[in-house]
Amino acid sequence: MAPDEIDVLLVEDDEGDVLMTREAFEHHKLRNTLHVVSDGVEALEFLRREGSYTDAPRPGLILLDLNLPRKDGRQVLEEIKSDETLRAIPVVVLTTSQAEEDILRSYDLHANAYVAKPVDFERFIDIIRQIDDFFVSVVKLPR
Repeated sequence: MAPDEIDVLLVEDDEGDVLMTREAFEHHKLRNTLHVVSDGVEALEFLRREGSYTDAPRPGLILLDLNLPRKDGRQVLEEIKSDETLRAIPVVVLTTSQAEEDILRSYDLHANAYVAKPVDFERFIDIIRQIDDFFVSVVKLPR
């Protein structure tokens, strides 16, 4: 992996959104590796390298949906940010919710950004590119 490439963990249970995110990575020729898990329990196993994820890479960025099965995205965010080995990983909440309480709660839990998913495919692809561009090219992340 080149120095400006990172592993990105997408925590998303909606297959359509997973497909659109994959297409955004391919469309913009994003060189980062996208890993996908579909619920909050799997996300934490991946991050902690437990169960079937013992060889999982440490992601440089997490894209987290809030409405997840088994363990809600808010709980996942809280666990990530309260774990000293994980808290430095930037977490972008990427969700359909535009509720003020979700936005406030996410920032209270130390989300690095909150992005409402657009319904328009082209806009969604553009937002994924912007997130990738900002967190990979602009921001300096810890190794």
